[in-house]
Amino acid sequence: MTDRILVVDYDSKSIHLLRQIFTSAGYTVTSANKPERALQMVSEDTYSLVITESAFQDELDGFELIRKIRETSETPLFLLTALNDPEEILKGFESGADDVILKPFDSRILLAKTKALLRRCKKIKSGPEIIECGNITINQTSREVVVNGNAVYLTETEYNLLVELAKHHDQVMLHEQLLESVWGPEYRHEMDYLRSYVHILRKKLELKPSSPSLIVSLSGIGYKLVTTPAENKGK
Repeated sequence: MTDRILVVDYDSKSIHLLRQIFTSAGYTVTSANKPERALQMVSEDTYSLVITESAFQDELDGFELIRKIRETSETPLFLLTALNDPEEILKGFESGADDVILKPFDSRILLAKTKALLRRCKKIKSGPEIIECGNITINQTSREVVVNGNAVYLTETEYNLLVELAKHHDQVMLHEQLLESVWGPEYRHEMDYLRSYVHILRKKLELKPSSPSLIVSLSGIGYKLVTTPAENKGK
């Protein structure tokens, strides 16, 4: 079955460009020029990927659209932005985007990122059904995460990163290992992605995100999920 992609953009030229890029790679493309319409379409149909512009003049912008989709769906999401600003990019990830694509972009890189994301989403999960790491319990069948008895909602990428750390708890995972395992080999040098998602996970899992004790960092080396948090190991 062909993967279906929903493109959301107010600019008809951008929609046309993205349609050409994705259809030439074998994807089926549907479009919407307003976030409100896109939200309705996602509620009525299933898409392999939604890629949305960040800036809209409507009541909903791309960030809010992603937040609303994330309330009910694990659909993979890309955010397009022309602002090469760390705060803008971080805001995209915190909204629930699986990736933030800077404009202008190289169509080959966009397609490579799309293939990598969809491949990860389709990958059969292995390992035990339940993973317990200290006060964190992960049910790999239902994809539920419970911390200190409370359910915690994670996006697809956040969940995959946590599972990778949990499978190797109390072991140092190199930056490159995590990037390859969670994002794919194309991302092994994308340190900003890893830092952004670790930052988000800490906000959702840690009692004191500014002084992390669950996901600790070894500067210049990697990260470790600690099952018996003790002293703060740094950011």
